[in-house]
Amino acid sequence: MYRYDEFDRQFVAERVEEFRDQVARRLSGELTEDEFKPLRLMNGVYLQLHAYMLRIAIPYGTLNSRKLRRLAHIARRYDRGFGHFTTRQNLQFNWIKLEEVPDILKELAEVEMHAIQTSGNCIRNVSADHFAGAAADEIADPRVYAEILRQWSSLHPEFTFLPRKFKIAVVAAEADRAAIQVHDIGLQVKRNEAGETGFAVWVGGGLGRTPMIGRKVRDFLPEAELLSYCEAILRVYNMHGRRDNKYKARLKILVHETGVDEIARDIEAEYEDIRARGALTMPQEEIARIRAYFAPPAFAELPARSSAFEAAKADSRSFAHFVERNVAPHRVPGYGIVTISLKAIGAPPGDATAEQMELIADLAERYSFDEVRVSHEQNLVLPHVRLDDIPAVHAALAEADLATPNAGLVTDIIACPGLDYCSLANARSIPVAQRIAERFADIERQKEIGELKIKISGCINACGHHHVGHIGILGVDRKGEEFYQITLGGSGDETCSIGEIVGKGFSSDEVVGAVETIVETYLRLREGPQETFLSAFRRLGEAPFREALYADA
Repeated sequence: MYRYDEFDRQFVAERVEEFRDQVARRLSGELTEDEFKPLRLMNGVYLQLHAYMLRIAIPYGTLNSRKLRRLAHIARRYDRGFGHFTTRQNLQFNWIKLEEVPDILKELAEVEMHAIQTSGNCIRNVSADHFAGAAADEIADPRVYAEILRQWSSLHPEFTFLPRKFKIAVVAAEADRAAIQVHDIGLQVKRNEAGETGFAVWVGGGLGRTPMIGRKVRDFLPEAELLSYCEAILRVYNMHGRRDNKYKARLKILVHETGVDEIARDIEAEYEDIRARGALTMPQEEIARIRAYFAPPAFAELPARSSAFEAAKADSRSFAHFVERNVAPHRVPGYGIVTISLKAIGAPPGDATAEQMELIADLAERYSFDEVRVSHEQNLVLPHVRLDDIPAVHAALAEADLATPNAGLVTDIIACPGLDYCSLANARSIPVAQRIAERFADIERQKEIGELKIKISGCINACGHHHVGHIGILGVDRKGEEFYQITLGGSGDETCSIGEIVGKGFSSDEVVGAVETIVETYLRLREGPQETFLSAFRRLGEAPFREALYADA
């Protein structure tokens, strides 16, 4: 894990005191809200429906126990005892007092955390595969490159005031666990035929009002040229992105309106100009320096099979269910990757209490080399757990209502805070997610349905990634009443697709039944249990689902 150097510590501490002065001037009336707004947004502070919200950066989703315990402390001391993990691998506190924000930021700085660039028209938190450094299928640790990008992009003087917010994601496997194709820049670490490390590069992806899948502009970019090429993309966007209309200001609109071929030519021309000067070509020793921060932990030499692990599966159905859904293969024999679902049946998706955070911090310290990950699917991950220890981890999680065995199943729902908190929302997301989970609570039914990703957003901004849900649900306002539009067939993985709208929306009372109708239609028409919902939809198209949904009409 990256550790602050002296420059980092001084920089963040000075930023805290600068914002303390700005808050004091706002509270005294010296600054109006219009004058204060851009200052608070640069420090991750939003004004929501009921209170201020603080969004805290968790670079590439990596935490240690010290940081997680501090987040738990902040939840208990300054909020209402819980935090909300987001699809950007960040954490939000939704009940913050403005006068206390500088104290919170100071407490964060003490554990090498901050809220810089979690808002505003800048390069946001760089996200990555939540299984990074542990996954059996990756070719390198993508967090190395995410950290390089974080250092380069932090308060970059040229890109602090972009036409609109800008998002980057990195993976290092064929399986895309970070949704890179719906980011402004998506990077896949790969090796060419000569064995050299580099990147495939996508540009112009994004969700929101106009969802678009990124377009590949490079099959292979040499490792040393990462910053040169990203700077070229940002410069082209900064020069040509629209600033007259915020709804058309994202890079995806520029790519769409200009054409990917012309954009690619502009990027390549800018890249050649930057490369000719050589300032951003990364020396191998600098890459190695950053890579050292992410050196693998001291794994023990263990047999691939654990007798204790297998015995626990045989003895306990609940543990067997948990292993089936929430334990993924590790690259080191004798270890597993444990997903901690923040989707207990009936709970708000992505929320964790202070007590739960402290427990997970304890488990990470004892069983996972002091590492915790945040996934963009709003769950937490213990990336390095001995198979021998997973029964004990499961038992501890079960006591804290954190052992729900539903990763990737119909109740593992992504949902934004919605109209319960957000001033931009048109409808509630959390209650809909809770009612859907309760409808499908039976674990045997969930297993029969198989992999099915439901994603819910309370407004068109798509913080709940509904466009790339196998079943996507968008809350809309219809003459003061909350309605829900359904899309089908979206996917945020390596087979990325935008869901198709199936018809008119459903009321809050109807939407859970509509989801059940969709699921039952799939079960009736699938070609055996091996055919997933997404595969069945792509084979069948939307017609049978639309017919089932609107049969009465």
